[in-house]
Amino acid sequence: MNVTSTPAPKSTVVLEVEVPADRLDREVVEAVRRLSRHTRIPGFRPGKAPRSMVERALGEGVVLDEAVEHLVETAYREALAETSTLPLARASIEVVVAEEGKPVVFKATVPVFPEVVLGDYRGFRFTPEIDPVDDAKVDKVIDELRDQQARLDPVEDRGAQDGDYAVIAFAGSRDGVPFEGGSSERTPLIVGKGRFVPGFEEHVIGLKVGETSEFAITFPADYSETDLAGQEVQFSVTLSELREKIAPAADDEFARSVGDYADLSALRAEVRLRLERSSLDRARHRFADRIIEYAVANATVDPPDVLVDEEVDVMHDEFRSGLARQGITEEAYLKAIGKTSEAVHVEMRPDAEKRVKTLLVLSKVAEAEGVVVPADAIEAEVEQARARYASDPRLAEYVGSERARASLRSTMRRSLVVERLVDAWLAEHPEHPAIPHVEEHARDETPAETLAPSDATTSGPSDAAALESPDAAALDTGSEPSTSETAGTAPASGA
Repeated sequence: MNVTSTPAPKSTVVLEVEVPADRLDREVVEAVRRLSRHTRIPGFRPGKAPRSMVERALGEGVVLDEAVEHLVETAYREALAETSTLPLARASIEVVVAEEGKPVVFKATVPVFPEVVLGDYRGFRFTPEIDPVDDAKVDKVIDELRDQQARLDPVEDRGAQDGDYAVIAFAGSRDGVPFEGGSSERTPLIVGKGRFVPGFEEHVIGLKVGETSEFAITFPADYSETDLAGQEVQFSVTLSELREKIAPAADDEFARSVGDYADLSALRAEVRLRLERSSLDRARHRFADRIIEYAVANATVDPPDVLVDEEVDVMHDEFRSGLARQGITEEAYLKAIGKTSEAVHVEMRPDAEKRVKTLLVLSKVAEAEGVVVPADAIEAEVEQARARYASDPRLAEYVGSERARASLRSTMRRSLVVERLVDAWLAEHPEHPAIPHVEEHARDETPAETLAPSDATTSGPSDAAALESPDAAALDTGSEPSTSETAGTAPASGA
């Protein structure tokens, strides 16, 4: 048997195999015996019918096809052994010649584990960049905490102004005829936030509770509701309620209401400490990301399609898990965005290829650095994940699967090797400020979130629940207010 091996793109090897004609002759005899053994042919015992009778019963050419299939399978395994080729997945086989009396010739395109050639991954010139923490940043967090404890007080002695929380009733008409979504008896509004069509809120400013304003505005030409786009509409708006947000003073009493702080100075010191820790941790992770990019950019690797396909599957699983954590099914999400699961799968491929290349390079770096993930560490992570998804049997089962374990092992190995490179650079540069590693959950917390008590926000009787209204869909521009403004957001747009 003659075998030639040729490297091909996408980490594949093409094996060209030529099998002597006499081996095909022997396979034909065996094929007749196998087929006749499993086919009832009148007048013959199982395994004893001649080829002509087998082909009369099963069709012309079936014997040769059976013989070639078995011969190619056998010869393919022999070719792998002869060339020391380790397949990463099933090969794509093309039979070139399969005629009796002639050598059988076929090509096998075999996906193999890609060769990763590392370039430099330690000689980078960049350094960690630490964002400074100044008084302005501390003030911003203090203001956020004060905003969370703000109350909404009724306004009776002045007209509405920007930033006020209002409740309005309005009726809209076009050419004297009311239009759908153009009226409401009770709609919340944060004055000046631009939640309604341009020009609408300006007519609320200056109104006192109980007063009415009548006016005409023209909807934008590109308005999402095409029936209203570019049309002039008349409105009558009455201010039903008006409240202003009053934040507590930034004093010692406020600091004590936030937590176990003796005074405002102690609270500010804690905020500054947390901001500094967060800044150091961000610096470390940005630095680590740049090291990864540097190593990948200097390495040479051609990820095979089979690994990219598997990574797309992993990413899709992660995507479904993320939706599940938010209580959303993939079907509902896809319906909302108007895409199919297949389309999302295709969109993930470029990122999947990048991830595969990164993981391959980091795996090679880990090999060069002698980094190994202990089996007990992987098991500990699996058990934590199972506990986290205990209420979802499907996810709980997945996190214990080999695919999930392989993904987890890659992630942990990546983390370990990058942390080692970061620590090695810091050890070589003792003049640089320390940037210790902080747990993942701590990095995601902001000082305002971790310091604020659970009952910090009070808004009086006209809070978010009291202000909600199902009306006014046609007027909502769809822009989103900040979290602290949700007590008075306009209803969601139907556009």
